Amino acid sequence: MDVLTEKIIGAAIELHKILGCGLLKSIYEEALCLELTNQSIFFERQVPINVIYKGTIIKGQRIDLLIEKQVVVELKSVTSLPDVALA
Repeated sequence: MDVLTEKIIGAAIELHKILGCGLLKSIYEEALCLELTNQSIFFERQVPINVIYKGTIIKGQRIDLLIEKQVVVELKSVTSLPDVALA
């Protein structure tokens, strides 16, 4: 695992220790942005993108967080992890 990935996971663990589970995705997004800012990690929030599928552009998509222009973070808020997430 590279250094940036370790920092991102560490930031997510820190906010989870404080907030726990069961809150809205928007709250976790705001908290993670605060944590990344506190750790001087550059990020962009709600980055618009176009997806190309078989030559057709699908407009209006967004990335929750783009960190250091390298890592895409798509946040999810669930009460329990589905089996597919454990694989």
